[in-house]
Amino acid sequence: MSGNRPVRDIRVLVVEDDPVAADAHALYAGRVRGFTVVGVAHSRAEAVRLLDRTPVDLLLLDLYLPDGHGLQLLRALRAAGHGADVIAVTSARDLAIVREGVSLGVVQYVLKPFAFATLRDRLVRYAEFRASAGEASGQDEVDRALATLRAPQPAALPKGLSGPTLEAVTRSLRAAPDGLTATEAGTTVGISRITARRYLEHLVTAGRAARAPQYGQIGRPELQYRWLGAAPAPGATG
Repeated sequence: MSGNRPVRDIRVLVVEDDPVAADAHALYAGRVRGFTVVGVAHSRAEAVRLLDRTPVDLLLLDLYLPDGHGLQLLRALRAAGHGADVIAVTSARDLAIVREGVSLGVVQYVLKPFAFATLRDRLVRYAEFRASAGEASGQDEVDRALATLRAPQPAALPKGLSGPTLEAVTRSLRAAPDGLTATEAGTTVGISRITARRYLEHLVTAGRAARAPQYGQIGRPELQYRWLGAAPAPGATG
């Protein structure tokens, strides 16, 4: 590639039925240098319409759509000749689905809930892989190119927090439509109020939960935490 030729941004289509999550994913992708979000689709049908009229290099694809599974959409796109790569952004943990996705061109999986740094890492690695050009000199160079897609280790949590406990707190919060206090979350998960509050505050910092004082009781109001359903960009309240 000529050094004088401008590098075109990678064009991204976000496919996500949850409007809050869709906006968050679009904001996240738009913050990563070298990526431009060209559209947001909330269903399989809307994604097909956008792809028919808009050039797209990469889909950020939720697998659970209101009018069909994300892999059904991907099969149809491949049959129609669409060659866009796919990063699955999903809560699906079924490894059979993961294997099928890989066979259809899913190059990365990002499990919900996640923070901006997680998606940014996957997008940067994808951009590095996409930028690979020319003929490999041997097996090592092929291996290095493929290795750019794989994160060397999971994104680190703040010191003192564990992944399994974070998942348990997240599940309890998502299951409470009216929100939870740290005391309630601790009781549900089986940890102390102070420990539960640390995990809840981490979710707030990551943009996946919101907090507000709970009034109407005697004494100092306790904070009520509510699941937002996605990980919006810092500063976003949706």
